[in-house]
Amino acid sequence: MLITLCIVLFLDGLDVSMIGVALPSIGSELDLETSTLQWLVSGYVLGYGGLLLLGGRTADLLGRRKVFLIALAVFALASLAGALVSSGPLLILTRFIKGLAAAFTAPTGLSIITTNFPEGPARNKALSIYTVFGAGGYSMGLLFGGLMTGLGWRWTFLLPVPIALAALIAAFYLVPKDKHVEEGGHDLLGALLSTAGMLLLVYTVVTAPEVGWTSFRTLGSFAAVVILFAAFVAVEKRVRYPLIRLGILKKGTLVRASLAIIAVGGSYFSWQFITTLYLQDTLGWSPLKLALALLPVGLLVVASAFVSDKLVDRFGTGPIIAVTMVVMGIGYLLYLRIDTDPNYLTVLLPAVLLVGIGWVGFPAINIQATSGIDDDEQGLAAGVLQTAMQVGAAIVLAVTTAIVTSGAHTDKSPQAMLDTYRPGLEFAAGVAIVGALVALTVFLPNLRARRAAEREAEVELVG
Repeated sequence: MLITLCIVLFLDGLDVSMIGVALPSIGSELDLETSTLQWLVSGYVLGYGGLLLLGGRTADLLGRRKVFLIALAVFALASLAGALVSSGPLLILTRFIKGLAAAFTAPTGLSIITTNFPEGPARNKALSIYTVFGAGGYSMGLLFGGLMTGLGWRWTFLLPVPIALAALIAAFYLVPKDKHVEEGGHDLLGALLSTAGMLLLVYTVVTAPEVGWTSFRTLGSFAAVVILFAAFVAVEKRVRYPLIRLGILKKGTLVRASLAIIAVGGSYFSWQFITTLYLQDTLGWSPLKLALALLPVGLLVVASAFVSDKLVDRFGTGPIIAVTMVVMGIGYLLYLRIDTDPNYLTVLLPAVLLVGIGWVGFPAINIQATSGIDDDEQGLAAGVLQTAMQVGAAIVLAVTTAIVTSGAHTDKSPQAMLDTYRPGLEFAAGVAIVGALVALTVFLPNLRARRAAEREAEVELVG
C-alpha cells in the first residue's frame, strides 16, 4: 500500500517539473506565445492549489479509498489526452484537470497513511518515505523531462499514463476500505465558497505579474478573495457539519509546519525557475546538462528517506526543520556567487548540495503537521498543509517573477541577464532565511526554561 501511494505522489512531483523542460518544444510545435506557455504550468497550479482543501475534506467525508481511485483514474486519462491534443487551450485544460486530480490524490494519500500507521516511529517512517518520493519526483522530473523531450514533448505526457494505470490497479487491491466515514457532507455552500476563493486567489497571484500588482483587476480580485473567504468563515461557524472545522487552524504544529513548507517550497521553486532560465536559455545549457547539474538535489532527497525518520525519533520535528532550513538558506547565499561562466565544482555543486540537504527536513514538516490530529481530520490537515505549499509557493514565485520582470531590459548578454535575475535569487534566499528564523523559534522555550532554571539557582545560592 505504501509503495503504491508513494508512486502516485512521485508522479505528481514528476509531472510538475517535466513540463518545465518541455515548454520550449511545445511552444515551437504548437506556435504558442510565452504568455500562453506559462499557463501550462499555472493551469496545473490553479487546479491543484485551488482544490486541495476540498480534496482533503472530501476524502474524510466520502471515503479515502473511493476518492483516491477516482482521482487517480482522472489523472491518467488527462495525461493521455494531453499527449494527443494539438491545441494550446486544450493542452492547458488537460493540465488544469491533472492539477485538479492531484488536489485529491495528494492529501488523500497522506491521510490514508496517517490512518493506517499508528502515530509514532511507524508513522514517522512511512511519512518520511512518502514525502521523500514527492520531493524526489519533482527533482527527478528534470532528468526525465530532459530525456523525454529528446524523444518528443508528447512523451512527457505519455510517460505517467502506464505508471498511473499500474498504480490504479495496485491501489484497488492494496488500499483498504475505510472502516469509518465521518458523518456530514451537507456543507455545499461552504464547498463552493472555499473552492471559488482558492481558485480566484491562485489565479490572481499567477496573473498579477503580467497585468500588474496594483492594477484595478488585481486589486479587485484580491478584494473578491477576501469577501469569499469572509463569507466562507461565516458559513462554517453556522452549519452543523462544516466542510472545515476552523479550530484545526489553531493547531500550533499545523501552523508552524505550514509556514515552514511555504518557505521551503517557495524559495526552491523560485530558485529552480531562475536557474533553469539562466543556465538553459542564457548560457545555452542543454536540458539534460541542466538536469544532471541539479541531480544531487534529487539524490539527497531520496537518501533522506533512510535517515529522516530516525532523526525525528531522536531529536523531534522542530529541531530537524530548523537546522535543515538554515542549511538550505546558506546554500542559496552561496549560489549568489554565480557568474557568466560558473565553475560547477566550486560554485554550483556546493550550493546544490546544501539545498538538497535542506530537503531532508521535508518529511519532518509533514510529520509535524499531522501529529496529534484525529483520524477523521487527517485528510483536512493534509489538505491544509498541501494548500499552504502550493498557494504559498505560487505567491513567492509570482513575486519573484515580478521582481525579475521589473528589471528586464533589451540587453540579452549573459552579464545583463544575470543582473536581471540576481534580485530574484536574492529574494528566494531571503524567503528561505526568514523561514529558517521562524523555525529557529522552536529553541526559544528551551532557552527560556534554561534561563529560568539559572535564575532559580542564583536565588537559592543567595538565600
